[in-house]
Amino acid sequence: MGETPEILWSHPQLAAAVARDDWGTVFRTYRKLTGLSQTKLGERVGLVQPDVSDIERGRRRVTSAEVQQRIVAGLGIPGTLQEAGAGAAAGQTPVSGLALPSAMPDGDLMLRVAGAVDSSRRVDAATLDWLDRLLAEHRRAEDQIGSRPLVTVMRRQLDTVVDLYAGARGPLADRVVRLAAEHAQFLAWMAQDQDDTAAALSWYDRSHEWALEAGDADMAATTLNMKAHMAWSKGRADRCVRLAEASRWSAPGTSLGVQGHAVQMAARGHALGGESDEARRLLDEAQDIISRAAEHPEDEPVWMYFYDETWFTLQRGMAAMHLRDWHTAVDHLTVGLDALPDDYRRDKTWYRTCLAHALAASGESARSATVAMASVPDAADIGRPHSWNELHTTAAVLIRQGAKEGRLLIGLLREHD
Repeated sequence: MGETPEILWSHPQLAAAVARDDWGTVFRTYRKLTGLSQTKLGERVGLVQPDVSDIERGRRRVTSAEVQQRIVAGLGIPGTLQEAGAGAAAGQTPVSGLALPSAMPDGDLMLRVAGAVDSSRRVDAATLDWLDRLLAEHRRAEDQIGSRPLVTVMRRQLDTVVDLYAGARGPLADRVVRLAAEHAQFLAWMAQDQDDTAAALSWYDRSHEWALEAGDADMAATTLNMKAHMAWSKGRADRCVRLAEASRWSAPGTSLGVQGHAVQMAARGHALGGESDEARRLLDEAQDIISRAAEHPEDEPVWMYFYDETWFTLQRGMAAMHLRDWHTAVDHLTVGLDALPDDYRRDKTWYRTCLAHALAASGESARSATVAMASVPDAADIGRPHSWNELHTTAAVLIRQGAKEGRLLIGLLREHD
């Protein structure tokens, strides 16, 4: 292993996982950074390979103090990180970059949308049209400035929408519920973007229920697609595939764009699991669906505005990374980034950090470092935690290869921390 312990454990995803005793994420991230197999990692911590696999997949929890001590000693976890974990248990935030204002849905929202609030206010179509436009503007703003500045204002906006329900009648009542589902989905995405899994899952569940109540198949399927995306981001390939498949069979009649989203999510799940043939077959199927969707963009729900062939090219790059087809990943990510408008600042930051990782893994250390270092300011500003973690991963790959650029990148990341 080429990394020194200090540099390895400076990776924010590792630090956060230790702080919350999430040993599955510790194992997965440690192996990703070091290139160790499950067997070799098990030898370091005194566990057999099946036990390491179960811990990584969440099938087994590490509750024994003796096993935890073996993990700490075997992986060389610094004492400062363990102290941070104790601080987290006492209510302190171990990694400031992962802090997020509380965004969990409360039970009162469901009561209010079910009609528990007595209101004499009448709702008209013009008011709902205005709220539709406002939500669309906030979605586009989030592409540019990231999710953090919008969490509080979007929660208040959802409160406003829900409070309108008691004064709505007939088709307008259905529109209010549909609008509430869209707001909840957006809040879920923002929580997911900040790696707040519990809040994201709760908001997706709330959005899914409201979408079903409003008869909105596209939103119901979208929430399952986004849950699949969350499973993929957590390294849970099987769950990603199952949720994407559920999106297809549980919500028939969805738009071509939503269907294509489900198929490509299933493809990425298979790629994550190393199933190259199935991943490529589904990517080709998704490509066909998305091409047909592009012929009639007016048929797509408003929240799918970002979903086009450029975005899909970037997803092909992500799948290629999981399949360790690094040169193909570089090609797709480069083409996609060249076509992605600057309005998508958050996404451009993310995909640039992925490109830096793919370049490092393909042996192009100098080009990787150039792309990575240019991404640091935006990653520090709007790309935490995901882009920030990817830059640390890129640095670890470069250092493992003995490239001097890795330590230069680590130094720059520390300057912006």
